[in-house]
Amino acid sequence: MSSAAPSNPLRDLWPALLVLGVLVLLPLGIGAATVPIALCAIAGLVLAWRERHGLRSDAGVRLAAALFACYWLAALISAFDSVAPGKSWGTVAGALRFLPFAVFACLAHGKAQAWPRMVQAIGAVVALWLLDAWIQALTGYGIAGASDPERLSGIFGAGNLKLGPALAVLSPFVLAAARERFGRIGLIVAFVFALVPILLAGERSGWLMYALVALAFVWREAGTPLRFVGWSSATAMVAAVPVLFALHASPAFDARVDRTLHALQGTEAAVDYASSGRSMHIWPTALRMVEAHPFNGVGVRAFRYAYAQYAGTNDQFANADPDEGALHAHQIVLEVLSETGAIGLLLWIAGFVFAWRAWRRADADARARAFAPALALVAMTFPFNTHLAFYSAWWGLVFWWLLALYCAALNAGGAQARPVG
Repeated sequence: MSSAAPSNPLRDLWPALLVLGVLVLLPLGIGAATVPIALCAIAGLVLAWRERHGLRSDAGVRLAAALFACYWLAALISAFDSVAPGKSWGTVAGALRFLPFAVFACLAHGKAQAWPRMVQAIGAVVALWLLDAWIQALTGYGIAGASDPERLSGIFGAGNLKLGPALAVLSPFVLAAARERFGRIGLIVAFVFALVPILLAGERSGWLMYALVALAFVWREAGTPLRFVGWSSATAMVAAVPVLFALHASPAFDARVDRTLHALQGTEAAVDYASSGRSMHIWPTALRMVEAHPFNGVGVRAFRYAYAQYAGTNDQFANADPDEGALHAHQIVLEVLSETGAIGLLLWIAGFVFAWRAWRRADADARARAFAPALALVAMTFPFNTHLAFYSAWWGLVFWWLLALYCAALNAGGAQARPVG
């Protein structure tokens, strides 16, 4: 009679620590966060070789491979006639590490019972970022030093203003962990705890992403349309107090809100002012790139190098230095269309279909496990918003970290986690 191999706590723990290490090291810069990505990718290749005869039967690996194919092929096809071949081919090569990373996440995190702890661990890390942001908001200083004078910069530092989008995208883990640990009271406290730093970070894209996250949690708690309306109203009243506090405490936030409200005037100049010049300059220029390169775009990450050629007259973003001015389209659909063309957009749509079909086919337990990364991805890719660049080193890494978690969580439990020690 054969017996199951005894559980080794260290062997079971280190894969989770590696994946979590990506998030822990992210504030130190893309170079630091790339280290655990690379280690996971190497381990993923080893695991894939060990399990090569059974990989096709792993639904998580199949989903990760399909999503990667959509993401990577769009970049690959765009690179052949890119206006900046070196940049495009470098991006294509760099993205290769995401597939074995996702494979590692799927193969090494197959135990369904481990996922609540993973969500709580991620929520704890982000909660520490939020605590640091609160301290910086009250004192002017945090772990990364003095805050940016215009916006709360938090753990990422004054020279890297990504706090708002990062907190908003990762907020589902904080809210889910608080709900699981402390019930609805914990969820409400966590909502307010995250709201103030996201507001003071001053990124309107972050505000909208967090609003979507909040509405999703309200719907999850309410369960019916009538209760959803009532609970949404209650959530708005709860949020009003932190908003008023932020308006009173931060003149920069007050000015940011005032600038945003200019869009309600409806005039072209007012909308352009509210969008920081994107609606009259960057987005029309992106559309001109699409017209000139409709099939495979100007090349992935080549937007900045092509911008001056397609910019209109008096464009404040047109600059001879490609490291200044408009670096990307600031909108996911325009980024994909302008850099990878219609072929790239079709591949991205196919990727969304694959991800959605996997969600629809999953059972209730699998959806509960994958809820936090799924909601983070929905908020991150919501098309009626402005966005960071999805093929950039930083935002692309966050995007694929979440995709790997989604694939692994959604399909955990179907097979036992593979031994990685």
